[in-house]
Amino acid sequence: MITLIPRQSASTGWQIATPVMAVLATMVTGGLLFALLGHDPVAAIRTIFWDPLFGPAASYSRPQLLIKAAPLILIASGLAIGFRAGIWNIGAEGQYIIGGLTGAAVALALYPLEAWWLFPLMVAAGLAGGWAWGMIPAMLRNWFGASEILVSLMLVYVAQRVAAWMAFGPMRNPQGMGFPGSRNLQQYPSAANPELIAGTGAHWGVVAAAAAVLATWFLMSRHIRGFHIRAAGTAPRAARFAGVRPQTLVAFCLGLSGALAGAAGLFEVAGPAGQVTDKLGVGYGFTAIIVAFLGRLHPVGILLAGLLLALTYIGGELAQMTMALPAATVQVFQGMLLFFLLGFDLLTRFQIRRRARA
Repeated sequence: MITLIPRQSASTGWQIATPVMAVLATMVTGGLLFALLGHDPVAAIRTIFWDPLFGPAASYSRPQLLIKAAPLILIASGLAIGFRAGIWNIGAEGQYIIGGLTGAAVALALYPLEAWWLFPLMVAAGLAGGWAWGMIPAMLRNWFGASEILVSLMLVYVAQRVAAWMAFGPMRNPQGMGFPGSRNLQQYPSAANPELIAGTGAHWGVVAAAAAVLATWFLMSRHIRGFHIRAAGTAPRAARFAGVRPQTLVAFCLGLSGALAGAAGLFEVAGPAGQVTDKLGVGYGFTAIIVAFLGRLHPVGILLAGLLLALTYIGGELAQMTMALPAATVQVFQGMLLFFLLGFDLLTRFQIRRRARA
């Protein structure tokens, strides 16, 4: 008979090994799924994980890796801080949308002004919009004891409706022949988020993601606030005795993660997406949750996990075009990855022992 025995402390070796095991298990299970659908499993896995980097279309796919990874890393960096404290922001997708809307609103309100300070002002507006949206569940939890999980998640759907209203109404391009969507910000030089180095896909969002990784590492390992966050996550009662104020920590974590998600939304609207549409939310906020956990809530792990999940986005799109795989391939892979990660995560907290029957 197999039984689980709690470990006295989490196994460091298993913490490193379980993400790798989850990725391998996802590949094997995904291959079996593709075989059941009538596709060559080896070719499908190669198309998703190999061809975007080394295949015939790699010259196009490689720059896309940074474009897709930047918002995932930026959002996951903020989420990981709250998760370490036991504060669960599940609504980063909504904060991403609102940040994109508020940042774009600044550019559209000042159009056709040409000024060097316009884009920094848009970034500030994106940060502020995401922060404000993240503070709603923070205030409801602090004042009324509401669950930040439910509130932040429900606000995603509110944000999606707001984006649709803006695309069809106040932000609709007056020269767009009645079609929904704002002006193309990529054609507005002062408001555009251009590629900084030709052929790399690196834009200001990539720079912000790299800065967020460094800032998160410094905060969690070198700052007193990081100590408070770790203490609140591992021993909440002891943290209170150490002077940690739970309400302040809730506001800090939800506000910070919301601000970073909002900035990611702004960089996307001003760059790759180019405009506000009713489909502004593309799921980065939800995928970033997987990135945070796959990266073990550590900045370096989040960087690597963000690149891996970005690879599944690109590879999934490539597989749809070349192998006619279903459009939901990426979501299935990401779901299986989270499933296996949570399953294997038991090994970090429990030992498996075989017990003789009585």
